[in-house]
Amino acid sequence: MSKFLNIFAPAIGGAGLILGAAYAIPTKNFRAEEAALAMEQAAAAEARAAAAEARIAEEAARAAEEVAALQAAAATAGPSDSGDPAPAGVTYTLGRTALPEEVAAWDIDIRPDGQGLPVGSGDVWTGEEIWIAKCAACHGDFGEAVGRWPVIAGGEGSLATDDPVKTVGSYWPYLSTVWDYVHRAMPFGEAQSLTDDEVYALVAYILYSNYVVEDDFTLSSENFTEVVMPNEGGFFMDDRAEAEIPLFSEEPCMENCKDSVEITARAVILDVTPDDPTDDTPASAPAEETAEAVDEADPATAETDEAPAEEVVTDASIDPALVAEGEGVFRRCSTCHQIGEGAVNRTGPHLNGIMGRSIGVMEDFRYSNVMADAGTEGRVWTEDEMAAFLADPRGYMRGTKMAFAGLRSEEEVTALIAYLTAEGG
Repeated sequence: MSKFLNIFAPAIGGAGLILGAAYAIPTKNFRAEEAALAMEQAAAAEARAAAAEARIAEEAARAAEEVAALQAAAATAGPSDSGDPAPAGVTYTLGRTALPEEVAAWDIDIRPDGQGLPVGSGDVWTGEEIWIAKCAACHGDFGEAVGRWPVIAGGEGSLATDDPVKTVGSYWPYLSTVWDYVHRAMPFGEAQSLTDDEVYALVAYILYSNYVVEDDFTLSSENFTEVVMPNEGGFFMDDRAEAEIPLFSEEPCMENCKDSVEITARAVILDVTPDDPTDDTPASAPAEETAEAVDEADPATAETDEAPAEEVVTDASIDPALVAEGEGVFRRCSTCHQIGEGAVNRTGPHLNGIMGRSIGVMEDFRYSNVMADAGTEGRVWTEDEMAAFLADPRGYMRGTKMAFAGLRSEEEVTALIAYLTAEGG
């Protein structure tokens, strides 16, 4: 056994040395290559950083040169003749020149002298159709407004009162403002979707609703400047720089002031919040006749808590088909009027018992003077009287507050009278 160990032990030891050397040599070479690659990557990163620093320094130098040039130009050139505070001939290399199409998209303002108006025209009747389709949902069929939306028509003579109503007719000084606003911002949610002719027609209808023009009026780019707004004289050029500022240029008086402050007046609180949150009719709004397509009712037929409304008796001689047609026409009146069981006054009076009744006699409704005077004279809502009124309300009874333009055809008038007779008793 000892001989065996003496012979083979040296051989085994030599083999182990050879195998260890064979493993160590490639491992050493791999680590050397890895270190060399890391050194190359570090050198590349240093080169990129140096290049970035060079670019930053170059841009900073160029910016400094531009600032120096601007300062030099500002010191020598001064303001331009146009009043532009920027130095003459100096550009800031920002943005680009606007394209003609881009300028045209923004340059849509209209001036009181008609400058900026496009060529076009539109009549009152066309304007009424557009109004009903695109405007009435917010502003009412006659400009009386729905809910909290702005009132467009009415308010004549109210500016000097404690509760002024500022509408196109009562307040706006120039027609160009109306045209510009309708064209620029309306209809709500569809701004600038109207054609020029549609804007002309809508503005014509707004003028008609405010008693500025008659129903046969056509507004155009040619007669635009001939329209004078009712309140144009209520405006004047701002002269505060000349009239007021000099009063404060001297030292204000600080002597002989009053010992105490006395309240001599208080602001008027306008209660325009509806009592019933489900009712969109302002609780404080008086029952005015701003839209009374048909203008009467019998108080005895109105529904009350104490006495229920009497059953409406329909005239059997009236053609049911004509009544149905009249019901469709009445939808144009229903914004302001109610009829039938449970009808109450709204912007206009309810219409139960309208046919055959005296004009302007309902005690709980405030009529215009012309309606009240007609009742005093003993006039009654006969078919002839009603037909004449429905065809041209403001022409037949000048001074009525109703802004409705009137029904276009005799067929509509006949149908509506049939419906009022049958439904209202």
